[in-house]
Amino acid sequence: MGRIFLSAGHGGVEQGVVDLGVQVGELTEAEQMILLRDQVAQTLESRGIAVLSVPDELSLQQTIAWINARARTGDFAVEIHGDSSDNPSVRGMTAYYIANNRDRQLHAELLLRSVFARVPQLANRGARSDTETGLGSRVFCRDPKIPSLLLEVGFLTNAADAWVIQNRRTEIAAGIADGMGRILGVLPDIAAPTYEQIGIRVNNQTYPERGYLINGNSYIPINLAERLRSQIGGDLSIIRVRYRNVVYIKAVDLREFNIAVGWDNPNRTVVLRTVLDICEGMIGRIMGHGSTSDFQLMAFLTRENPSAREQFPDLPNLYREEASAEGVSYDVAFAQMCTETRFLQFGGGLQSSQNNFGGLGDISGFADGASFISARLGVRAHIQHLKAYASTEPLAKEVVDPRFSFVPRGSAAEVQQLTGRWSDDPNYGDKVISRLRQLYELAQFL
Repeated sequence: MGRIFLSAGHGGVEQGVVDLGVQVGELTEAEQMILLRDQVAQTLESRGIAVLSVPDELSLQQTIAWINARARTGDFAVEIHGDSSDNPSVRGMTAYYIANNRDRQLHAELLLRSVFARVPQLANRGARSDTETGLGSRVFCRDPKIPSLLLEVGFLTNAADAWVIQNRRTEIAAGIADGMGRILGVLPDIAAPTYEQIGIRVNNQTYPERGYLINGNSYIPINLAERLRSQIGGDLSIIRVRYRNVVYIKAVDLREFNIAVGWDNPNRTVVLRTVLDICEGMIGRIMGHGSTSDFQLMAFLTRENPSAREQFPDLPNLYREEASAEGVSYDVAFAQMCTETRFLQFGGGLQSSQNNFGGLGDISGFADGASFISARLGVRAHIQHLKAYASTEPLAKEVVDPRFSFVPRGSAAEVQQLTGRWSDDPNYGDKVISRLRQLYELAQFL
């Protein structure tokens, strides 16, 4: 029976400095991978599988040399890494194999399935060729004399993954040991999962290919996703699943590309709708025309706050009239209002009696912000403040926004540009756009 060579990614000395790998606060990749490697080794040895742990002080090139000096026919090597991303929402595990090697690809898929079976909290991002990495290759996949894989167990920059890596180490190690046992033939192969087939409907037309329901989520073929939005194919942050020799992605991920995603339960069909022309290229622009009706605006509002109708029964009409007078999109303004007031539930210092729907400040520095004597004037001030940012055109009505003259005119034509200006929340623009998309989905524009 072959032996397993185990290496913890990072921790060695590279160019005279200890390589700690990814660092998130006090959390380091090197420490976490060494702890996990040791747990995997202990688990394998308890099952009678011989393990050779690569010394931690070795550099990458020294690691390869150390393995090659000891490797025998039938042995297998695995290096365990953490991952990182500028986007903290990116998560999941990936196994890299040397390109164009079908056996190694199957080994990578088997390893991932084994870990996922033990720790389903770690999303399976799939087996990937080492040519898909930023460097175009992975040394650990190519240079050992024996078959090898590089496993990234999760993103340390994602809070959920980091928690699992630290608190589910025993289960992750057992999954890796399961996979290595199966690769060596000590354990029987884990059965490939089977998923429920579902229909796909695009813009009210039945799509000829089928999708699958995987862990409660609708997955569609990547080729369909690329036909709807070509840039999706190059976005490797989107989790992929390879099933029956076809690559699929989660349908809900298309929402980030302005595609509405619904579910027709009686027909077990995922429903996709692309953006209408009135929204295409316009979503998020502050100046423009609204597209929704008063009824749709109120339905959107009361879905989150049923009492809103009694509080402000005329609010959708006020937004439509005041925004139209100034050339501001009342869809955008209404979505921002829902964000600022938590769908008229207020809080954070704002009171409903202030009629302050945009979270506007007061020139006097009053702690709770500006107040207005009526809902109409509160809406008008909100619209005027938006126009101040988005346009250099004069106002159509008398100024009621107390801070209108302090805004650099025309400095934010897009909702995303309000981030850091209207609010210090780094995700402010994304939150307003998310509300706007939800509104358009309810109105069936997306």
